[in-house]
Amino acid sequence: MQFYLHMVNRDFWNQQIEKAWKERPILWLTGVRRIGKTTLSRGLEEAAYYDCELPRARRQIEEDPEGFLDQAPSQRLVLDEVHRLEQPSELLKIAADHFPKLRILATGSSTLGASHRFRDTLAGRKRELHLLPVLFRELPAFGANLETRLLHGGLPENLSAKTFPEKDFAEWMDAFWARDIQELFRLEKRAVFIRLLELLLTQSGQLCELASMTSTCGASRQTLANYLNVLEATGAVTVLRPFSSNPRKEIVSMPKVYGFDTGFVCFARGWRELRREDFGLLWEHLVLDELRAHFGPGSIFYWRDKQKRKVDFILALRGEPPVAIECKWKIRSAGATHFQAFATLYPKAGRVLVTADGHEPFYNRKRNRIETGLSHLAEAVQLAKQT
Repeated sequence: MQFYLHMVNRDFWNQQIEKAWKERPILWLTGVRRIGKTTLSRGLEEAAYYDCELPRARRQIEEDPEGFLDQAPSQRLVLDEVHRLEQPSELLKIAADHFPKLRILATGSSTLGASHRFRDTLAGRKRELHLLPVLFRELPAFGANLETRLLHGGLPENLSAKTFPEKDFAEWMDAFWARDIQELFRLEKRAVFIRLLELLLTQSGQLCELASMTSTCGASRQTLANYLNVLEATGAVTVLRPFSSNPRKEIVSMPKVYGFDTGFVCFARGWRELRREDFGLLWEHLVLDELRAHFGPGSIFYWRDKQKRKVDFILALRGEPPVAIECKWKIRSAGATHFQAFATLYPKAGRVLVTADGHEPFYNRKRNRIETGLSHLAEAVQLAKQT
């Protein structure tokens, strides 16, 4: 299994790494455990790899950081699990300020600066890249089909499993708490944290009202809010804020929360095989992954008005009109959408309908929207801005 995973070429992510290195000397690669950070980073051409979980590697780096950087065997270094070092941000700052030809990829389980281990966020010296579960476009490289991707999820080993990897999901939850949360954030209430994560996975894709979860989790709303921030920082959930400019007509405060992986959503919901009615929700998660891969999480919102009309995602890039994006499993099930309600408030907005049976972007004049498959979503968004 491990040999097979090493042979997969994740071209999209390799291109993102090269692009980031052209802009900044430090690339901070985040992603949940077992997402494939190590496999991806070890496959980089002409890069010297150091596993900071190994005591020998830590000693080599920490005893003389400047000497280590000065004698680097390559102009490209990978520092895997860099948060295991005593002063990781100091090393990266020295590299950026005093070794301008070096390019460093550092991996970690949370956003830089989210934990107590980082005293410097390296502003102006770094780019950040969040590695996501296997994207729709990558399925052929992994020899997997769409239904398996939805049920097993996009962690490479889970995706390649012959049967539903239930034990692996449970073991991941234990390791996530013990290795990532405890070491980086020093939280105390394991039962509360795990229960909150399970609830969020079960309710993935829905509006999140933490006050309604306090009795189930056995903790205050403030504690749950703190834990939600940690889950977001580690990439275990994606929190979308509402897109709005009219408080009288639109929801303006309540977030929408998505679990990071469809396999874990299925695991939390007790699904071991998929029914027809399950595909739509899981497909929505894959569309969100594609948007995040191309545009980053900070530009993605959802929309809902007080009459409960909604649009799944709103892409709002700085200085550009918003693009409303609806997700449907099949084009025949699309029917009427709430695009028009959104367009009444935002007449310059683009409209994109993305379906599992869609192909290249197509402008449907009758419904005034771009219809597309997931592989061409980024292209469809650009076309929608011009339509």
